[in-house]
Amino acid sequence: MSRSERLLELLQSLRRYRLPVSGKKLAQDLQISIRTLYRDIASLQAQGAMIDGEPGVGYVLRPGFMLPPLMFSDDEIEALVLGSRWVSKRADRQLAAAASNALAKIAAVLPDDLRRGLDANALLVGQHDTTALETIDLGLVRKAIRVEQKLTINYSNLEGAESRRTIWPFAIGFFENARILVAWCELRSGLRHFRTDRISSLTLLDQRYPRNKQALLKEWRKTQEASEG
Repeated sequence: MSRSERLLELLQSLRRYRLPVSGKKLAQDLQISIRTLYRDIASLQAQGAMIDGEPGVGYVLRPGFMLPPLMFSDDEIEALVLGSRWVSKRADRQLAAAASNALAKIAAVLPDDLRRGLDANALLVGQHDTTALETIDLGLVRKAIRVEQKLTINYSNLEGAESRRTIWPFAIGFFENARILVAWCELRSGLRHFRTDRISSLTLLDQRYPRNKQALLKEWRKTQEASEG
């Protein structure tokens, strides 16, 4: 375990205790010596961690503290890099750019040892079929989901028949060969799945849909569980 990881684990341990906890207990949790614990406590305090207490009395971390350079373990760094690379290959251009920007911001606050691990990350994402990519602005769809507003779409089914729908979008599924927009369809009065590559055009309406997107997502999940059962 690197020193950065150890300091992160110490912060996580302190967060688990609402009352002062002894240095001996913390050292046991982290499997380190009491001397190393005292040095780590002092290091965190020097970097701004609001840790109250002293040897022989106990320690407590004040609520609300987050030390940016120590937010991630090695496994978490790998997960972030892999996720960013997956998004850059599978999502729309805006989301892919956002993933790269987010990773750059994370790298800027990491200590040197973790930044080197990020740069040397060897988890790769393979190519995928791009024949089913949509021509619509998927960023507009994501905005509609965030603000819970209706969309009108022109949609072609598997047989090529086109229809105009007013929908309440609340989720997007990213799959290997397609992207699926999950929405309540006013025309069908029910939950429907729309392949984004079959949507020829869309318009964001200045109308909030009447139900909460979390409620719609919960209802959709129930229907999925019922169909799988």
